Amino acid sequence: MIKCFKLLIVVIFITGCNSESKKMKEKKYTNSLINETSPYLLQHAHNPVQWYPWNKETLKKAKDEGKLLLISIGYSACHWCHVMEHESFQDENIAEYMNKNFINIKVDREERPDIDQIYINAVQLMTQSAGWPLNCIALPDGRPIWGGTYFPKDTWLKQIQAVNKFYIESPNDVINYADNLSRGIQESELIKLNEKPINLIWEDLDKMVSIWSQNFDTINGNTKKSPKFPLPNNYQFLMRYGHFKNDKKIIEHVKLTLNKMAYGGIYDQIGGGFSRYSVDSYWKVPHFEKMLYDNAQLVSLYSEAYIAFKTPLYKTIIKETLDFVERELMNENGVFYSALDADSEGEEGKFYTWKKEDLKDILKNDYDLFKDYYNINELGEWENENYILLKNKSDSDFCKEKKINQTEFKEKNKKWKNLLLNKRKNRIRPGLDDKSLTSWNALMCEAFVDGYMALGETKYLDIAIKNGQFLINKQLKNDGRLNHSYKNNISSINGYLEDYAFTISAFIRLYEATFNIEWLNKAKKLTDYTIKHFQNKTSKMFYFTSDLDDALIARKMETRDNVIPASNSEMANNLFLLSQYLDDKIYFEYSDIMLNNIKDIIYEYGSSYSNWGILYLNRIVPFYQIAILGLNSNKLSWEINRKYNPNKLFVGSKNKDVNLPILEYKWIDKATTTYVCKNKVCQMPIILDDNQYSKKELKSKKIDEILELIK
Repeated sequence: MIKCFKLLIVVIFITGCNSESKKMKEKKYTNSLINETSPYLLQHAHNPVQWYPWNKETLKKAKDEGKLLLISIGYSACHWCHVMEHESFQDENIAEYMNKNFINIKVDREERPDIDQIYINAVQLMTQSAGWPLNCIALPDGRPIWGGTYFPKDTWLKQIQAVNKFYIESPNDVINYADNLSRGIQESELIKLNEKPINLIWEDLDKMVSIWSQNFDTINGNTKKSPKFPLPNNYQFLMRYGHFKNDKKIIEHVKLTLNKMAYGGIYDQIGGGFSRYSVDSYWKVPHFEKMLYDNAQLVSLYSEAYIAFKTPLYKTIIKETLDFVERELMNENGVFYSALDADSEGEEGKFYTWKKEDLKDILKNDYDLFKDYYNINELGEWENENYILLKNKSDSDFCKEKKINQTEFKEKNKKWKNLLLNKRKNRIRPGLDDKSLTSWNALMCEAFVDGYMALGETKYLDIAIKNGQFLINKQLKNDGRLNHSYKNNISSINGYLEDYAFTISAFIRLYEATFNIEWLNKAKKLTDYTIKHFQNKTSKMFYFTSDLDDALIARKMETRDNVIPASNSEMANNLFLLSQYLDDKIYFEYSDIMLNNIKDIIYEYGSSYSNWGILYLNRIVPFYQIAILGLNSNKLSWEINRKYNPNKLFVGSKNKDVNLPILEYKWIDKATTTYVCKNKVCQMPIILDDNQYSKKELKSKKIDEILELIK
């Protein structure tokens, strides 16, 4: 079971050469991590353990000295990582043994997901469970021989002593075990070519959803378990499946889940944004850290849901969450930071929870109404007389119960939030993980585009464009590759498949919102680079690492969707969409082969294949290209998008000279012209001349004609 349910220690920031030298003098110990940029690694830079970063020099040192590697993996917001550091890695006696007998390596799993993939796979194979902190002992060449997660202090020392003793006494047995385990790691999730002809049928998805739905939580949404993780891609798939099948049960489950998350403590009712997950089954007590990737995907989910259902609550969630990201996770240069810690002043959730006396003092006469709305009662009570703000009914039901005007209450609630947000600003803030990851930035870039497409706020599109330009100017290199990480104006670490997959997706979405062909051109170039350096030429699946990277003990493929969609499922979706934009048969073929490789296993555990399910839907329902040319093409695409039709893409231009196959010979002067196309066949154009566009009734009639063609 993953042991990251709380957070204990505020992220330590080390900045400036002069201040760094001063701090080093004040510390009893300083190890090799002091030169790293990762906040997580820097947290361990003054441990008595002689930690090294993962690099060629460290691995050579292990081989030269004939020592086992002790590899410890975590991330800045992992509670049990910090507990283990405090208990074991700050203990001088334990550190002395570790330094004498091992080459000790610290890894930030967010910076080096490739390393994390291998060793978490190893621990899963050895123990049938895994999580963080992740601790492995490996041979000097990196082949693992032992592993686990969190260990109490005494257990930790006994375990590593026993492993080291066994290696010294029985090296051949250890090496044989390492060989077998490494083969298991190499073969795990290595998808081979499915040579059977592709046969995409509804029955596969029906079976997938039928098995999945047996575990739906019909009271609180999501599934019957705790902790509860949002997993936005799951509900994007289910929303689309329910729409195409007209399955009211599935649609209502999606709505229930979205409503309960928005009502719960997992959502910051004052400042906007979602925490990592809920430790209980009803979304009350969050793990208070806020991750960029969760909030990005949830904005995209609520944006699609708002278009589908027009629920005012979803509009509020989109606006407040994007406001939170802009306020607390965005740099002025357009880059997004990674995460906010769960703790401040050494206490979990202290920044976000409230005491009754403080609320009474701030809200005065409004306190009684506020406490009923946000449940300052047994429902909202947490620990140490602190309360988590959460709701258990809609605004309309609450106002009806209290016999108050809903419009007036909305203004009052807005006032409450401003009062508490201003008060909260005076508190000591949670630590900020200020590294910026390309893949997570691309997810948030796309989220701002989705927010724009749902609400029409041009500010959101401006922010997305600025972030897209950041990715091009800072992370995209002259040879066509992307870097993975950025901090202190330094771009570093050769990109992984997730960086390419999500950046390509974001650039496709930017094109769809702007009709600026340069975004589509960048997406194509990145796709071609990815095919060259990541693709398995037989199965057409993609490795997680580039062929230019230093080899690890296994080259993994990421195929299962998790808290972030699998990089392979994202690439398969990208290839499908680009094939539609560019009329590229090879992209289409690659996408189909990848889906065919997966199709026979998707029903086994639907939650792990939801992004593949979205691609599957696009292949079995009619998929439309809506081509719009003319001065008002962007405006018209936004208005058409207000009707929920997920089986479509927009392609268009304000200019006559655009080199896209689907737009050839379709320009009509002094008009905005729309073509609805499917399977390379376009219907007759629907034309609005520039003088007619301002006439609402006529424009509305034309939009209805367009929508009639994409039912």
